[in-house]
Amino acid sequence: MTWSHALKETARTGLAIERTRTEPLVAVRAAGGVALVVGVALWLGSTTLAVSGAFGAFSAGIATFQRSWRPRPWLALVAAGGLAVSTFLGYLAAAHTLSFVLMLGVWTLLTGMAWAVGPVSGLVSTQMVAVMLITVTLPTSTLGALGHALLIGLGGVVQAALIVIFPVRPWGVQRDALADALAAVADYARRLRQDPVAPFDPKPLMEARSAAALSPRQARRRPRQLRGYRLLAERIRPVLTSLADPVVGAPEEGPERDRVRELLAATGTVLDAVAHAIRHGRPVRVPVDAMSVLRVPEEGPRLNGAARRAALRLISLVADVVEASEEPVEEVSADGHMVRFLPRPGISGTVTAALRAIHREARWSSPVLRHAVRLCAVATSGYLLSRALPLGHAYWTPLTSTMVLRPDFAQTYSRGVARFLGTLAGVLVGGGLVALVHPGPYLSTALAVLCVMSMYLLLRTGFIVTSACVSAYVVFLLSIPGQAWQQTVQARVALTLLGGVLAMAAYAVFPAWETPRLRDRLADWLATNGAFATAVFDVYAHPADRRSRQVRDALLDARAARAAWERSEAQAHREPVRHRGLSRGAARDAQTALSTMGRVVMLVEAHLPEREAPPSPEAADFAETLRRSIPEAADAVRERRPPEWTAVHASLERWQDAAGDRPGVAPRGAGQLVEALDDLAEALSKGARPSGTPRDPRR
Repeated sequence: MTWSHALKETARTGLAIERTRTEPLVAVRAAGGVALVVGVALWLGSTTLAVSGAFGAFSAGIATFQRSWRPRPWLALVAAGGLAVSTFLGYLAAAHTLSFVLMLGVWTLLTGMAWAVGPVSGLVSTQMVAVMLITVTLPTSTLGALGHALLIGLGGVVQAALIVIFPVRPWGVQRDALADALAAVADYARRLRQDPVAPFDPKPLMEARSAAALSPRQARRRPRQLRGYRLLAERIRPVLTSLADPVVGAPEEGPERDRVRELLAATGTVLDAVAHAIRHGRPVRVPVDAMSVLRVPEEGPRLNGAARRAALRLISLVADVVEASEEPVEEVSADGHMVRFLPRPGISGTVTAALRAIHREARWSSPVLRHAVRLCAVATSGYLLSRALPLGHAYWTPLTSTMVLRPDFAQTYSRGVARFLGTLAGVLVGGGLVALVHPGPYLSTALAVLCVMSMYLLLRTGFIVTSACVSAYVVFLLSIPGQAWQQTVQARVALTLLGGVLAMAAYAVFPAWETPRLRDRLADWLATNGAFATAVFDVYAHPADRRSRQVRDALLDARAARAAWERSEAQAHREPVRHRGLSRGAARDAQTALSTMGRVVMLVEAHLPEREAPPSPEAADFAETLRRSIPEAADAVRERRPPEWTAVHASLERWQDAAGDRPGVAPRGAGQLVEALDDLAEALSKGARPSGTPRDPRR
């Protein structure tokens, strides 16, 4: 993609308004916290403290709006506490330009590294720096700075208390995640009626698993409707694939295929009914016609072989789903102990994981470290440059750069365009009202609260809308202590444009492209898919040693690797750089091959043998061959060499010769898996170096 095309695409994305579900009650609650803090500060008679408290409550409120499976009042406390500390240190360092620049450089470097922990941590830390740059401009003394910091912390306490005292739709996000997972499986069942090899996006199941991670206290308070369904949805999905597959399941046409279509339609109907009941907290109402289909027919077309086993398994699992609506379904681990919830790490575990993530990204090739260095350089240079200009309000330039810069190209450039236009609209509207009405402190407070409530309400509609609301909010807040709005308009528009230009220019000069990492992501996906396949065929090799947890963990790793690849591929698609050995067509074909590989392994998993089944030496040989060949193939993908599957082909031929004319599900699945591996090698052969050619270290 050329630079002109990439810039047009990112500008279009930044101007787009997303239509998503809003949360009015949550927005009113968060805006009420801001109003409460500002009202108390004004009652005490300090307009500057009111502004500081408003920013603290604002940051604490926006932190809890980030994508989360629970309200997390502690996140409001952390956001406000971090802002209070950074504001107090900023006040102490603001007396001298050099000390403030050093403090700003250290703080932005840490802010950039916070993206290693996750997007929520990165966004919260970004808010801390942005608000600190505004609050330190309010005139005060050292003792007054301590008061500002305490009031900012109070804003976080108020927001956290409101979350606890006035919960809005408790367990609502968990209900939605679980309902979305069941609805996704239901939609998959209906699509399989028309396309027996239809793809399935595992994202809803991954999100449902994330939503199911609970603390012991949360597990005791969890509604009964949220228990058991997730694992049932996980188990139903491979059975649906096996039933619809024309190779392993029923034939493509005929009475058996008609019976399969009836079962798939009935399964979709039942799962939709259960998803609707979970989402709205109502009893499950399943149509009688659907349940009559999900019974073994006394007459009519019957299924045979693997298709019959899959149908019986599906009927049993759907019956479990219906029964789960009446009685709780407990999860039983492999060793027989009851596991009533998916444990979530505590505070110490979260801190340890965060430190490990930061340490893992502390390398020069990491896009997170490059983002941190880029953010530090842009913020400090922008502050010094804006101080040299006769515009005042020097903090607007580093504030804009901090809010615009992201670890990837697309978000940085789209946010740069959206922030400038949103800022321009917000400042003009807010400044115009201030100029015409000349509001006093209380009317300015009311207008600011209205803006912040609008921002909370429209937070997920696009960056241009939220930027306009935040800009007007800042204008009204700064009018509380009587700052001149004209100066704010002139300075902010010019310096916002300067900050956005610096941010986008910095990414162009010192980028962290995702395109060169595509082969690494593809190799990781191949390695995890291979581990999943190896775990499944190990069960066929030694059924008595069957460990379901091993297969489950390998499946989760494969899903995570697929999600990482899809994120990287989406980012690389919008970057103005050459593909460097993996063209868009090759990437698309490779993704199709690995998706097919995962689907085949899942199909074989649906027919795992019982513990009493005899061991299979051929399956053991195939699993061992995969265990040796997959890591070598992953290395070949990274080094732009075509992967070799000679040993895998030889092992498959031995297995098929031993199976004879009536191979089971596992040998047929192994054949489909090898075909997918061949498709992968063919896709990657475009632009690959001949085997044995050394890799160019400059790439």
